[in-house]
Amino acid sequence: MENKFIRADDVAQELSVSKPYAYKLIRKLNEELKAQGFITIAGRVHRQYFYERLYGAGKESK
Repeated sequence: MENKFIRADDVAQELSVSKPYAYKLIRKLNEELKAQGFITIAGRVHRQYFYERLYGAGKESK
């Protein structure tokens, strides 16, 4: 089963960006989720939310 959360290493690889920038993106997405009342985990973001916000897709494309 695939993990529901995506980490900075995976974000950096997926977007071809540096690891510090990946952490910055995760912080921004987690701030958005906190504003909506969700509990977040530092350094990780829900995989589905990541793909929705970055690609406008409801599910990961394979």
